[in-house]
Amino acid sequence: MTLLLPLLLLLLLLLPLAAASASLPDDFARLLDAKVALSDPASALAAWDLGLSPSLSPCRWPHLLCSEPSSPDPAVANVLLSNLSLAGAFPAPLCELHSLVRLDLSYNSLSGPLPDCLAALPSLRHLDLSGNGFSGEVPTSYGAGFPSLLTLSLAGNELSGEFPVFLANVSTLEELLLAYNPFAPSPVPEAVTGIPGLRILWLAGCGLVGKIPLSIGNLKSLLNLDLSTNNLTGEIPRSIGRLESVAQIELYSNQLSGRLPEGMGALKKLRLFDASMNQLSGEIPADLFLAPKLQSVHLYQNELTGRVPATLGEAAALNDLRLFTNRLVGELPPEFGKNSPLEFLDLSDNRISGTIPATLCLAGKLEQLLVLNNELVGPIPAELGQCRTLTRVRLPNNRLSGAVPPDMWGLPHLYLLELAGNALSGTMGPAIAMARNLSQLLISDNLFAGALPPELGSLPNLFELSAANNMFSGPLPASLAVVSTLGRLDLRNNSLSGELPRCVRRWQKMTQLDLADNRLTGNIPAELGVLPVLNSLDLSNNELTGDVPVQLENLKLSLLNLSNNRLAGALPPLFAGDMYKDSFLGNPGLCRGGSCLSGRRANAGRRGLVGSITTSILTVAGVILLLGVAWFFHKYRRHRTRDTEAAGDKSTWVVTSFHKAEFDEEDILSCLNDEDNVVGTGAAGKVYKAVLGHGGDGNAVVAVKELWTSGDVAKKAAVEAGGGKDTFEAEDLVRWVCGGIERDGVDSVLDPRLTGAPKDETRRVLNVALLCASSLPINRPSMRSVVKLLLEVRPESKEKAMEEKPLLV
Repeated sequence: MTLLLPLLLLLLLLLPLAAASASLPDDFARLLDAKVALSDPASALAAWDLGLSPSLSPCRWPHLLCSEPSSPDPAVANVLLSNLSLAGAFPAPLCELHSLVRLDLSYNSLSGPLPDCLAALPSLRHLDLSGNGFSGEVPTSYGAGFPSLLTLSLAGNELSGEFPVFLANVSTLEELLLAYNPFAPSPVPEAVTGIPGLRILWLAGCGLVGKIPLSIGNLKSLLNLDLSTNNLTGEIPRSIGRLESVAQIELYSNQLSGRLPEGMGALKKLRLFDASMNQLSGEIPADLFLAPKLQSVHLYQNELTGRVPATLGEAAALNDLRLFTNRLVGELPPEFGKNSPLEFLDLSDNRISGTIPATLCLAGKLEQLLVLNNELVGPIPAELGQCRTLTRVRLPNNRLSGAVPPDMWGLPHLYLLELAGNALSGTMGPAIAMARNLSQLLISDNLFAGALPPELGSLPNLFELSAANNMFSGPLPASLAVVSTLGRLDLRNNSLSGELPRCVRRWQKMTQLDLADNRLTGNIPAELGVLPVLNSLDLSNNELTGDVPVQLENLKLSLLNLSNNRLAGALPPLFAGDMYKDSFLGNPGLCRGGSCLSGRRANAGRRGLVGSITTSILTVAGVILLLGVAWFFHKYRRHRTRDTEAAGDKSTWVVTSFHKAEFDEEDILSCLNDEDNVVGTGAAGKVYKAVLGHGGDGNAVVAVKELWTSGDVAKKAAVEAGGGKDTFEAEDLVRWVCGGIERDGVDSVLDPRLTGAPKDETRRVLNVALLCASSLPINRPSMRSVVKLLLEVRPESKEKAMEEKPLLV
């Protein structure tokens, strides 16, 4: 009885709604049935309910359009349920809407198989089921039905099985969109190219293979051809030039090869052509840029060669050109941009030479200029300094020279200026204060000089300033300390002087601070220790004094290098361990564990020294050569003795073959006792030539390697490193040198035969070698830094090298 009462109450509540539904026209009753069949978590169909608004005409329900809304028996013409978070299987009652013209269920979460029943709807002209999770095969009934269908969009589902070639039988189709479904690999069906009125063919990501059919040119009404993201091979057919109505051709991300077809310049409506990420080769056809409405050309990541066509300067509508990562050579047309409303230009990773055309921004629309990793020469045109629309400029790794146009430093919308790896000179002007959007200023590896302008501190969005390997001088601007957005500051290898900025607590986003190889003085600011995300700190090779602030222990560092300064006092306990021993080299005043670090400062001043850098390098090279020769003869004598002993007892040999061999131990042992059979000697053993057989042309010649035991190798290295005494316990050369320095000073590890060489220079070169052999790989300097450190062994050498600095390639 208790269960019957709620049921009766529910029945009483539903009776009025049932009565209202019974009086509804058939189409609206079916819509209510479809609503029940769907999951509607967002309540998008809540208004489909006569009980809530009985006076509201069903034709005014949301997402519906009626064919004759004022008639007593209106019919539903459009059901527009796109992007409403609907879920479940396809609601079958929709197949009973016989007057339905448009059905749009796109971008929901519907799943299960596609319904067969839709193909029988006589008036259906537009069917969009894209962006759902429908799976299985496309019903074959779709090829025999749809008497009026103009648009079929099934893109972005999980449809599988054979590619539905039978859809070509729907002769009324104007738009066929099947992209991004995991169909089985299949060639582009020629039958599709026979649909006379086809305007849109979107078959991207459908698993298509093979060649593009020559018959593609028959689609005279085609506006949009998209065969991208497949596995198509072969050449782009010349017949593509007969697509007289086409506005967009997208063939990117396939395996197309061969030359681009000529004749595309005759496509009077072509606006976009994208054949990037293929294997296209040869030159770009000159007539391509003569297509009168061509706006966008993407041919990047191919194997195109030759020059950029001179017709590029005549492209009247071109605003987007991306040719990066090819093999293009030669100069750009000098009037490129004069006739084109350029907005985006990327020619990176080619071998384009000559100067930057001054007309690139003549239309006043250029936003992104990317020509990195080429062979451009000459100055940056002054006209680019007036291009106020620029947002990204990337010109690194060319051969540009001269000063940057003064106004270019202060372009108001620029957020990335990358000029690294050129031979640009001059100063950074105060106009940079106008660059209010600048986030990254990357100008390393150039010839910039002068002082860094204090206006850098007024940039509200500056995240990265990388100006390493230049000739900037003077103090660091104190205003940099207030740039709270600063995350990376790299000013390595300049001639900056003065003290480090104080009050750097605002650098809350700073992760990398590299001021190495300058002339900075004063103390290390204790405030660096409170920067929460700083993980790389390099202040090496400066003139810093004072102690190492204990606050630095708070940092979680992957790199710490304070070597070659004039720091003094006791190291904080965290830094006194072996993990950081390479971080403080060249600071003889520092003390660790109660004893001061031994050895003189590795880079003590910049005073003139007797001799030249060449002499010091040759001296060290000579030492290494002598040690190597001594090591060789010592090893040779020991191995001769060992071989003689081994010859008397063949049972000591252990033979290991790394594949099935047709010889045994006895066949090769006799060859291992004769030094005339030695064909090579390495650190792990000797290689012998062994001739198998008993003479004649059928003899087999094999190589046999004698592997010394690890104990033998380690002991030999230790004996030889110790000058013939049994101590380079097995110790490697680096540990032997470091241990000798700590115990007895630098002089204890230098060869006595170097007494005539300048000791200061020799010790500095030794410190460079120790940096390169740091136990923490992240602490090891780059090759560029090694060269710079060797040059600075004698200051005159650095100054001469800078005067004669060649153009960077």
